[in-house]
Amino acid sequence: MDAGQDDKSGKFDSAEMGMLAHIYRAEVYRSTIWRTRLDQTTNWAVVTTGLALSLTFAGPGASPLPLILVGLLVAVFLMFEARRYRYFNVWRARCRLLETDVCGPLLRGEGVRRDGSWNRLLANDYQHPDFHISYLRAIGRRIRKNYGYILAVQAVAYYGKLAIHPISVPNWDVFLIRAAVGPIPGLVVVLAGLVFHGTWVVIAILTARQDRLAWQVRTSAAVG
Repeated sequence: MDAGQDDKSGKFDSAEMGMLAHIYRAEVYRSTIWRTRLDQTTNWAVVTTGLALSLTFAGPGASPLPLILVGLLVAVFLMFEARRYRYFNVWRARCRLLETDVCGPLLRGEGVRRDGSWNRLLANDYQHPDFHISYLRAIGRRIRKNYGYILAVQAVAYYGKLAIHPISVPNWDVFLIRAAVGPIPGLVVVLAGLVFHGTWVVIAILTARQDRLAWQVRTSAAVG
């Protein structure tokens, strides 16, 4: 057999396997760095929500306005984190591809061949880098993983503040009076809050369906 043909269709040699090991280490490092950045924005959202809760329930006359403002701030953090998640997803997907199609076969004693689909996928991802998921899907994933819980606490705390603190409201009219913010009627504020949180729920549900469809159409080897 011709040596060139054997080199083209055979397994990776030791030098090439060493290069793959360095690639894997680099992708793990990248994914770890971006994972830390994701945790930072989540921590900001948790801390600011806790601060708003403390201010809102500090006394009988405390305003519920901090909870409204922190809801908007958490949404900003969610936007930041979704952007960061798109980068993290690139490095994580590359690591996972190397684990399933390089490390797995090596541990099973099968060796790693250069004529598989995984190496073409990885090569194309290096030559033509791009995000693997849309910005909206990234938002949906972060809502389902973290921000859904944070926003739920904010919503329950806000409407709970209006309903029972410092005393329970006797009727709906008093509830709306408490909800008013300056010249903005309470009904408008309450409806805006329902639309605000309802939007995140809809995004989480729709993107979850998109993720399920994406997993169903995946090939055995895929990036992202």
